Amino acid sequence: MEAFRQTVIDYLLKQEAQQIDVGSTASIVFVLDDVLFVANIGDSRVIGSMAGLVVPLSTDHTPDQTDEHQRIKDTGGYVTWAGGWRVGGVLPFSRAFGYKRLKSYVMAEPGIEVQEISDVVDFIIIATAGLWSTMSNEEPVIAIQSRRGAEEVS
Repeated sequence: MEAFRQTVIDYLLKQEAQQIDVGSTASIVFVLDDVLFVANIGDSRVIGSMAGLVVPLSTDHTPDQTDEHQRIKDTGGYVTWAGGWRVGGVLPFSRAFGYKRLKSYVMAEPGIEVQEISDVVDFIIIATAGLWSTMSNEEPVIAIQSRRGAEEVS
């Protein structure tokens, strides 16, 4: 959590110096012994293949989720429909680094998942909405499982 907070501070200071207002979502995976830690903000997503099964390892933060929608409203923001739910009429995700103009209700507090793992983990995919907006959770896992080398997939 502290790393995410510091990233927010650094990101916003850099934006202010450059007079820009942009941002990013993020997903981080950390493995310690037999424990998998996943932290994410926004619509970056982590999916695992475990014993051949597709396992979501993170939860997207989007304004169509009831709790996120309410949190945004409670902090003075608004959510509108523009081909999809958008925070402030702009963002399709509800948590991110940056976006100073929307910062009072687009927070960078990560969702954190902790899971014990063993030899059943085949691989983990960490990707942004660039992938997940065009493919289901299953499609990239199946693509990787059906190829012998990672070079064929990437």
